[in-house]
Amino acid sequence: MFTGRMIVRAVAMAGVGVVVGVLGTAVHRGYSPWGLVLALALVLSAALLARAWAGWLGMLLLAVGTFSSVSVLAGPGPADDVLIALQPVGMVWYAGAGVVFLAALAPSRWFSDRPVEPGTRGAAEAGAGVSTPGMTDAGRTGA
Repeated sequence: MFTGRMIVRAVAMAGVGVVVGVLGTAVHRGYSPWGLVLALALVLSAALLARAWAGWLGMLLLAVGTFSSVSVLAGPGPADDVLIALQPVGMVWYAGAGVVFLAALAPSRWFSDRPVEPGTRGAAEAGAGVSTPGMTDAGRTGA
């Protein structure tokens, strides 16, 4: 069921999740509220990448990597200082791994490799199958 390529991609998404968690933790309090917005946008874009590239397993491992790195960084440091303070910005960022599940709500057609058939809604939006006066079939297909 799972190919080697799919497993490698999913494991890579766990590594990307760790990096996203570390980077998001680093910027979430900077330039409030834009640092938090940037960090959450980073998580969402990584989740969309994971869904497109590695499927549901990749999204799950990305969420695990993000949440685990944020959880580790949320603990007290050597001098009892914290990177994620118990403030609204910190609490929103700590729950930021949940943003991965927004990618789960995206339509599956965004991630499909199937070509769009002429006459379907997607083809009409892209302008395929629209004829103009004087256009031949060869002109419409680009041949």
